[in-house]
Amino acid sequence: MAKLDARRVAAFLADPGGCRVVVLHGDDPGLIRERCEALVRTVTEGDALRLVEAGREMLRAPNALANEAASSPLTGGRVLVRLRDAADGKPVVEAARAALAGPGPGLVVIEAPELRTSAALFKAVEASPSGAVIACYRERGAELAGSIGRILQELGVAPEPAATEWLAQRLGEDRMLLRRELEKLALFVGPGGRVTPEAAVACVAEGSALDLEEALMAAMTGDVATADKALDTAFGEGANPVQVVRAALRHVQRLHLASLAVAAGAAPAGALETLRPPVFFRHKPMMERALRLWRPAALEAAGQALLEAERRTKTTGLPAPTIARGAVTTLARQAAARR
Repeated sequence: MAKLDARRVAAFLADPGGCRVVVLHGDDPGLIRERCEALVRTVTEGDALRLVEAGREMLRAPNALANEAASSPLTGGRVLVRLRDAADGKPVVEAARAALAGPGPGLVVIEAPELRTSAALFKAVEASPSGAVIACYRERGAELAGSIGRILQELGVAPEPAATEWLAQRLGEDRMLLRRELEKLALFVGPGGRVTPEAAVACVAEGSALDLEEALMAAMTGDVATADKALDTAFGEGANPVQVVRAALRHVQRLHLASLAVAAGAAPAGALETLRPPVFFRHKPMMERALRLWRPAALEAAGQALLEAERRTKTTGLPAPTIARGAVTTLARQAAARR
């Protein structure tokens, strides 16, 4: 069975067939846990007597995991043996090999977050027709948005595409934190409810991040007073200076990409449609206005100025909040002069 392609993972979690050992590895412990728990539900069918939590002391006997997998629970059915936080080494490799060669019919799941593809455990399971190796890396972009939509559907709510796109940009890549926020959002809209962008913003967004977005939108359209007021609020709610400068740089870089399309003949609205991740619908009018004010060369220069501002927050004796505020208000004054 070997290493599973990402497109086959969902089907495998729903039906692992005759597989005897699964290794879950990668840089997202939350996704490892989620996929292991999916296998637990599939194999044990909710019967707690069919789940064996294997401690590391069980590795002292090479056949211990295999013996547990071959056991027959009182309630019948197949056993799942779960070994958490495993690392490469002779004991776990020998235990995995014994389980692969054992009589089954149980399934041994080994969670090994830091396991490398060159590790002996990885190679032993990958090489066996009775083993499966599943990579659990942090998802990004369209892949993350797809997972968010699927999780929300599992939680009994209907997400709108614009909401999943916004959530993918906002929630980050840590699966445990992401699922926690999505569970909170599902409770917010209620069973069978629709997850609209407005609902997502109301439930998930942090105040400082929203105020920072407002400051950047206002700055790039020349609204100096609004930008300065929003910055005050963002700093008051916990935004740090480097975060402010980096957010401004990302915003300018996205505008620069869209401005190149405008310079090539595209309409501002059409240019924004080419950006990935997509522009949140509430931001489109102000970004269109900004594109009418800024040319590619000016945005390139603004990006260089922001890089210099970030350097100054780390290497000079000036107060970092002052540098960050000055960088954003300079953009606002430049935009105001272009009106």
